[in-house]
Amino acid sequence: MQLTAADKRLLAALQSDVTRSQADLAAEAGMSRTSCWRRVREFEEAGLIRGKVALLDPKLAGFTIEVLLLVAMTEHTDANRLSFEQHVRDLPEVLECFSVSGDRDYMLQVVAHDMDSYTRFLNTQVLTHETVRSASSTFVLKRVKYSTALPIGGR
Repeated sequence: MQLTAADKRLLAALQSDVTRSQADLAAEAGMSRTSCWRRVREFEEAGLIRGKVALLDPKLAGFTIEVLLLVAMTEHTDANRLSFEQHVRDLPEVLECFSVSGDRDYMLQVVAHDMDSYTRFLNTQVLTHETVRSASSTFVLKRVKYSTALPIGGR
């Protein structure tokens, strides 16, 4: 998808605050309100805008533990990969899952209310899965940066 400078300004504005009025977004992008509305609809239809959500603070929502969990598979077969990936999609504690290179096969971002709930999750939902050989937990001490915004406009 080819993005004009105005498109990039519009997308940057949407990423910073999707609740802004159509008039504010149009002014920020340098477009008319009609053009702005049309472009947002085109971005949605093309799949560039995948959804509109509220971002919650994990700690204020009661999730005091955040973990980066590295997982190694028993075998690297398509069946194992598909089975594990479907299993992970169904686990609400897993916020993100990446297939990665290196010694491990997957990296998961996991949240839990406390250490007991994380231990229970690890032992009952990850280590018992038939495709998992091993897992290693790295506990987040402090989040230094968090952003969902893509650098659309560059620097």
